[in-house]
Amino acid sequence: MIKPAASHIWLNGQLLPSVGAHLSAYDRGFQLGDGVFEALRARRGVAIELDGHLARLHASLNALAFELPFGDESVIAGIADLLAAEGWDGDEPPGDVAIRITVSRGYDPARSVAPASGGTASVAIQAWPFKPPAGRVLEEGERLITSVIRRDASSPIAGIKTTSRVELVYARLEAQRVGADDALFLTTDGRLTEATTSNILLIHGDTCATPRLGTGLLAGTTRAWLVGHGSAVGLSMVERDLRLDDVFEADEMATCASIGGVLPVVRLDDRTIGDGKPGPRTIAMRAARESYIDAISRRGATTIG
Repeated sequence: MIKPAASHIWLNGQLLPSVGAHLSAYDRGFQLGDGVFEALRARRGVAIELDGHLARLHASLNALAFELPFGDESVIAGIADLLAAEGWDGDEPPGDVAIRITVSRGYDPARSVAPASGGTASVAIQAWPFKPPAGRVLEEGERLITSVIRRDASSPIAGIKTTSRVELVYARLEAQRVGADDALFLTTDGRLTEATTSNILLIHGDTCATPRLGTGLLAGTTRAWLVGHGSAVGLSMVERDLRLDDVFEADEMATCASIGGVLPVVRLDDRTIGDGKPGPRTIAMRAARESYIDAISRRGATTIG
């Protein structure tokens, strides 16, 4: 067995060794993928945009009609305890990690699809060292394909960050089979939604467009930050419906996510985007986002309004 990158996990209020049995095989997260999660960065012991991630976590929980078994303060304390236990909360060198908060509906021996009443959710927090994107990605750009999977923009679960990730796994396998880095989802009527774990950005001149909310995509926290801070790199941010033609008319394409940050995309379905190289606006957006993360970590605020 490959040893986990961290020595501990936090589970339901306790720090536990990362190696060992933690959840019952009857947990609905294992049986049915009946759970939700959030993934975020932490630096110098500061969880970046934690308030936004907790808000989205509660929105996902509300949509699936269950809740945390304790308050947010326990999750915040759990993150701090886990980072401290691993020694990833220091200033020099700054602890730079990825965090995942997973909430399952919990133990249910009945194994019915319909959840039983009165159950208690299971909450796990994991952390591992942040691994920057490979140099090739930043120097040469990512290559995407269009997945055969289509998103129903009207589906009530389209914007929920659930632990049921099988369509993302399928799409990544599609990409791997043709030597691509990731896959892009379209709606049933041909609009762009998102990549498997990131939102989409198209840059044309001084305008950066991203698919609007309500078109089958997850409301990413990095996407939201860029919508509010694009002017820092001289871009006018717009949210609107986008289609494949817009991709090939763009000067630059990028993806954005909490862990990976802003990444350049240079090809889609074997067609070149822009001049086929990572664009200067994309690189500037990435630098601005990384500078923001570092500044917030130096400020020492665990939640950002």
